[in-house]
Amino acid sequence: MTEGFIENKQLDLTTLKPYGDTPGDAKVQLSFSLPVPCGDKGARAASLIAMKMGMFEPLVAYRRALADDFSFYVVYGSVSHSVNYEEIVIPGGDAKVMDMDEVNEYIRDNIKRKVVVVGASAGTDAHTVGIDAIMNMKGFAGHYGLERYEMIEAHNLGSQISNEDLVRKAVELNADVLLVSQTVTQKNIHIAVLSELIDLLEAEGLREKLVVVCGGSRISHELAKELGFDAGFGPQKYAEDVASFFVTEMVSRGSL
Repeated sequence: MTEGFIENKQLDLTTLKPYGDTPGDAKVQLSFSLPVPCGDKGARAASLIAMKMGMFEPLVAYRRALADDFSFYVVYGSVSHSVNYEEIVIPGGDAKVMDMDEVNEYIRDNIKRKVVVVGASAGTDAHTVGIDAIMNMKGFAGHYGLERYEMIEAHNLGSQISNEDLVRKAVELNADVLLVSQTVTQKNIHIAVLSELIDLLEAEGLREKLVVVCGGSRISHELAKELGFDAGFGPQKYAEDVASFFVTEMVSRGSL
């Protein structure tokens, strides 16, 4: 165990590659489905696709039929590319994530009133798992939701809320923060829904009055910023991540 640790410490992080069996072997695993029957021909197609993606000596480690004319493949092989780990900068990466008690104390000390948060799964998205994980009192995986925060007034509108109704409710409740969850992403429908919301807020003169945050399985901070949001939170982010962002953002803006 110690030898492995010492070995890792000697890695050149300016040319970082995936770690499979040994440092620098650049072994990766890729999975995808194809609209063809499961068989040797389908497996060969999967390995050729992996080669065209830059994988060396691809091996189809697993294959399975999904239906008569659909099949699933797991391909294992090596890649040649590396990244300079030392030069990577994560937006907001240095920001401190506060726990629930720290968020409450921060609000008392700096905002001096309850923060009003309105959240929903917008558009035709019927999934509430994302917004519930952030908003509901019980939260998710031991991370309490915003309803449990003493200094936050959280309103979870649920699913399939139109952007017009979401904005209307935010105005009615005099919201400080708008949270939007997008789980359904087929054909990039989430981008259309999120873009429409920002357009609507700007048309109503509300965009700069609200901290607007989106989240979901295919949401990144970079995408959110590109679409006009203040921040985006993807997988493995919890209520404290979101709350830490929006309360500090409110203070930095002077939205008290």
